[in-house]
Amino acid sequence: MRQITLSQFATEKGQTKAGNLLGMTQSSVNKALQAGRDVFVTEHADGTFTAEELRPFPVQSAKRTRRRILPS
Repeated sequence: MRQITLSQFATEKGQTKAGNLLGMTQSSVNKALQAGRDVFVTEHADGTFTAEELRPFPVQSAKRTRRRILPS
């Protein structure tokens, strides 16, 4: 089992193929990359791929904290 970032995966496979392997469109891959989302792709022993996103929990608390820290 190997885990890499979505960015590395898209660079290795190309965005179109990466999207197909993950069951999503190329534009969805591109949007996730442009947004800087923390997505990790896992290659399983059977040759399939899955992706998971790391996000703060709870999300609402993280948003409130970010608003207080960043100037408007």
